[in-house]
Amino acid sequence: MKKRIAIAMGGYSSEYRISINSGNVVYKNLDRSVYEPYRVHIMQNEWFVVAEDDTPYPINKSDFTVKIKDKIIQFDCVFNTIHGNPGENGLLQAYLDLVGIPQTSCGFYQAALTFNKRDLISVLKPYGINTAVNYFLNQGDEVNVKEIVEKVGLPCFVKANKAGSSFGITKVKAAEDLEQAVKFALKEDDEVIIESFLDGTEVSVGVIMYDDKILALPVTEIVSENEFFDYEAKYLGKSQEITPARISEEQTEKVQEIAKMIYSKLKMKGFTRSEFIFHNNEPHFIEMNTTPGLSEASILPQQAEKAGISLPQLFGSAIEAALKF
Repeated sequence: MKKRIAIAMGGYSSEYRISINSGNVVYKNLDRSVYEPYRVHIMQNEWFVVAEDDTPYPINKSDFTVKIKDKIIQFDCVFNTIHGNPGENGLLQAYLDLVGIPQTSCGFYQAALTFNKRDLISVLKPYGINTAVNYFLNQGDEVNVKEIVEKVGLPCFVKANKAGSSFGITKVKAAEDLEQAVKFALKEDDEVIIESFLDGTEVSVGVIMYDDKILALPVTEIVSENEFFDYEAKYLGKSQEITPARISEEQTEKVQEIAKMIYSKLKMKGFTRSEFIFHNNEPHFIEMNTTPGLSEASILPQQAEKAGISLPQLFGSAIEAALKF
C-alpha cells in the first residue's frame, strides 16, 4: 500500500514563495509507485491541501487530516519544506509530535535552536567551533555604535537573528550606517546579531541521513556577484555555486567532518546545510539551515547529484528515515 505523504510548504515568513517552489519540486519527484503525495499549503490564516485540479481542501488541525470528496485522508508522514516560521523554528515539528505524525526534518528543539543564530553559536563554541566575533542586540536596546565597532570592527554584518534567505542582512562599512542596518534587521525579527567580517572562501556543506548513516555531501563554493550571498545571489542568479568547491582535499575533509560533528552533537535528522567561511585557512561556522531549499537549482540537490543521488532517491530516503523514528 502506498504511503500518503503530506508535503508541507508555504509558511508565515518572507520565505513562503521559496518554500512553495521547494515543495512543488518534492511533489514532482516523489516515486509514485511508493508514495501518494499531497501538496499541503501552511499559511497564516488557513491550512489546506491543493488537489490536482487546484481545488483547496481545508486541513483539520485537530489531527492533521483532510476530507476530499467525502473521504478522510490520514497521512503517514509529513515532508517539511517550510523555510522560516513555522517549519524551521520548531513549531510545526512540535505540533506534528503532538498529533503523532512523523516528519522529515529535525526535532522541535533542534529546529528552535538552529533557527536562533545567537543561541546556536553559544551551544557550539564549547566544541571548539570557530565563528565570527559576535555582538547581540534585542529590540529596544541602545545601539552603542562605538562599543559595537570596537568589538566586531568594520566592515561587519548586521543580521536578523531568526530569519533565512538573507532577509534582514546588511553589510556595514561605515559606523554611521550601523543604526539604519539595525532598524532594517528589526523589520524581520526582534533580535539582531552583528558579526565581524570574515575574509575568505565561503562554502556550504550538506549533511543528510542516508542509508542509516550520517553523510556529508560534496562541498559547494559560493562566489557572489554582490557584496555577500544575499537574496539576489541565492535566488536571482547573482552568484556562482561551484560543486565540488575549489579547495584542497584536506580543507574539504576538515569542513565535512566539522559539519558531520555538528549534526551528530545536536542529534539532528533529515537534511541540513551548514555555511562556513575559510578565514586564515580555518573553517568558521556561520549558520545551519534545517529545511534547505530543494529546487533543482538549490545547493543541496546540486550536492546530492554530485554524490550520485537522484532527487527521487534523496526525497525518498528522507521519508524512510522519518518513518523509522
